[in-house]
Amino acid sequence: MITVRPRLSKILSERNMTQTVLAEQAGIPQAAVSRFDKSTQHKDEHLFRISRALGLSIEDLYEVIETS
Repeated sequence: MITVRPRLSKILSERNMTQTVLAEQAGIPQAAVSRFDKSTQHKDEHLFRISRALGLSIEDLYEVIETS
């Protein structure tokens, strides 16, 4: 079984960055950043903009836990 969840909160904390600053840099609404972070919803375009603004791959935005 694989569990996948966003790790955006941790990334932002490590960078001393707020969701608002990320939203401005990514050119998307802050609410979109929040929805992605809470794993409730995201548009593919927003995901790409977030990853590019942070200089990370899309995979780096997630924590992947594999259990047997």
